[in-house]
Amino acid sequence: MSGSHEFVVVANRLPVDVQVSSKGKVSWDRSPGGLVTALHPVMQSQDGAWVGWSGRADTELDAFEADGMHLVPVPLSKAEVANYYEGFSNATLWPLYHDVIVNPVYHRTWWNSYLEVNRRFSEAAAGAAAQGATVWVHDYQLQLVPQMLRRLRPDVRIGFFNHIPFPPVELFGQLTWRKQVVEGLLGADLIGFQRTGDAANFLRAVRRFTDFTPRGQSVTIGQHWTRPERHVRVGTFPISIDSTQVDELARSEKTAQRAAELRRELGEPDVLLLGVDRLDYTKGIRHRIKAFGELLAEKKVTVPTTALVQVASPSREQVEQYRNLRQEVEVMVGNINGDYSSWGRSAIYYMHHSYPQEEMVALYRAADVMLVTALRDGMNLVAKEYVAARHDLGGVLVLSEFAGAADELGQALLVNPHDIEGLKSAMMRAATMEPPERRRRMRALRKRVLSGDVQSWARKFLTALAADRNPHE
Repeated sequence: MSGSHEFVVVANRLPVDVQVSSKGKVSWDRSPGGLVTALHPVMQSQDGAWVGWSGRADTELDAFEADGMHLVPVPLSKAEVANYYEGFSNATLWPLYHDVIVNPVYHRTWWNSYLEVNRRFSEAAAGAAAQGATVWVHDYQLQLVPQMLRRLRPDVRIGFFNHIPFPPVELFGQLTWRKQVVEGLLGADLIGFQRTGDAANFLRAVRRFTDFTPRGQSVTIGQHWTRPERHVRVGTFPISIDSTQVDELARSEKTAQRAAELRRELGEPDVLLLGVDRLDYTKGIRHRIKAFGELLAEKKVTVPTTALVQVASPSREQVEQYRNLRQEVEVMVGNINGDYSSWGRSAIYYMHHSYPQEEMVALYRAADVMLVTALRDGMNLVAKEYVAARHDLGGVLVLSEFAGAADELGQALLVNPHDIEGLKSAMMRAATMEPPERRRRMRALRKRVLSGDVQSWARKFLTALAADRNPHE
């Protein structure tokens, strides 16, 4: 069943956006995103294969070459998209893993679909991997793949990285299939998380819901799975961005001109605040809008001297909670603009669509204050992008302590987004911060962000996966 590829990535989506013409001709565009940027050089150097869904339901595609990579599409039916992806992945696991900000929904039919799709991904990976290959599985949609793949291909070395938080056992214990998920992950040789707290939560789940006893950062798997016994290592690998690319883009004259143009288009406010998020209930968008509205009501800020730009990229619009969130946010924005905007000048500029990277970097350059108020976030790369874009040492980052980025970016103004008064105070402090303090904080932040990039993150994980070390070190 072995294939010819020494390195195989398994992720929910392929690294390209696939288009199929009416005549059946396949075309593609490379997808944006840190994971593609991180793994593309490795894929090219090792003749790698990428296993993932094309993004098109009920579409059968043969494996094809794109951008120097061998791509192996895994088909999903419309029912599987509804049950495996929109259902179990994003209406069960996503809210559960993000501290039950909204209530997870549990359906056995969703779980059965999740089981079947994970099996299909495992079979595709097994068919692509050469003897003794390295297979790197990504994220919460595919937590059963490591164990399934190991049963099919005990010769391969398997890594798994969880891009989102892993919840405390008190929350994870709600999941009916908790043991199956934990044992699915334990099929890997190395399991990586964004934060030390997430790794600790997983090890506690192993202790609570399986027959295995972790020792330090290692779990020993006994004979009922493999002979001889096998050691699973658990580690922390905080992901980063392509910081050099963002920094270089921000330094270009074109970006500087566009940043100045944006401020003119927004009425040249004295203070421009910015939020950039997927439209997701984990991002704390409603909290920051509420805080800004109260500052306006209290006349601590006024229009047009202060403005808030909120970019909210469309996300999972087939899931009911996301449709409800969009309606709530747009009502809040409408109410505040109705009360405080003036002719030609809005209190809040709300954009419900995505922008290319060049426009986003110009927006980062234009903004005086970046608001990252996530209620729970594995990392939040927007915070790092903002820092990488501020070579002028201007700008202040207001960052939720519940985002993984807070572990690394301690010179930001850290906030508890549930504390609206505290959030308002941080917003005012950021807006009125003296230039020397602003430069000092941003210099420290940039030193941290520019010291590593997403490719070094990938190298660090893969080096750890390849290492033959004592698991009890």
